[in-house]
Amino acid sequence: MALGNHSTIVEFLLLGLPADHHTQALLFVLFLTIYLLTLSGNLLMILVIRANSHLHTPMYFFLSHLSFLDLCYSSVTEPKTLENILSEKKTVSVEDCLTQAFFVFDSGGTELCLLAVMAYDRYAAICYSLLYGQMMSNELCVGLVLGSWGLAFFDAFINTLLACNLDFCETQVISNFICEIPSLFPLSCSNSSKNFAVLLCSALLHAFGTFLLVFFSYARIISTILNISSTSGRSKAFSTCSSHLTAVTLFYGSGFLRYLMPTSGSPWELVFSMQYSVVTPLVNPLVYSLKNKEVKAALKNTLQKSLQYLRSQRTGRGYSGNRMELQQDT
Repeated sequence: MALGNHSTIVEFLLLGLPADHHTQALLFVLFLTIYLLTLSGNLLMILVIRANSHLHTPMYFFLSHLSFLDLCYSSVTEPKTLENILSEKKTVSVEDCLTQAFFVFDSGGTELCLLAVMAYDRYAAICYSLLYGQMMSNELCVGLVLGSWGLAFFDAFINTLLACNLDFCETQVISNFICEIPSLFPLSCSNSSKNFAVLLCSALLHAFGTFLLVFFSYARIISTILNISSTSGRSKAFSTCSSHLTAVTLFYGSGFLRYLMPTSGSPWELVFSMQYSVVTPLVNPLVYSLKNKEVKAALKNTLQKSLQYLRSQRTGRGYSGNRMELQQDT
């Protein structure tokens, strides 16, 4: 129940980043560079997978959706961050803050599910290699991706809907650079215990549920790899999982710590938020391209074809230009 005498807050102050003008200029360049690299890296990953037919497998189907998700994730947070860095007021309306919090929760929840789906895909490929094609059919792959988006949307919708019923009448300051649902609880003068309970249930069911799927998948994978007699076979099997393990560690570690720790304005909250919302979308395409021979070969092939196409276009224009000159002379 809200307090009787208060003035309702209509906007928040995002004060997670330093206010010094020189530092802000450096931060703007840094965040802009990261955002452009994130966009280009993930777009390139999607194009390479689409352009090379030998990458049209379940593993790369999920990877292309992960790249698309990272594009969405970074676009939810970084443009607003760039705007706030340049702005003097650094304010965001309550409605815009709740909207951003919804999409951050939705994108993060979808990535949790998608990483778990990718772990199951590796489990099927390594532990049941002869039945892999039957287990990971096209219909199942599409269903798993749609299910990941749907479950995360439902989870984010419930938590954001409950946050909309809060009365914000205490402090206006959010000690972060983005709006997240845990950051809104201390700003409310109404009882937020129900919101916290629902968020905790979401974390336990959604986050820990997908984490257990990842854990058991890799427990079986490691057991299968250790039973492989040849060293080269073990190395090849493990190499197909190393990139995914790196992505899981980066995202799950920072996400768990951020959403389970009490919101107190600690600098660690800013660090963890930046880790999974800014750094992870940037690093994921690098991890999957640098550690994957097939992706590197496909990327090289795509670049070579692009260069050949550009050269042929230049040659064609030169030939057409010379022919026009000859016609004019005659």
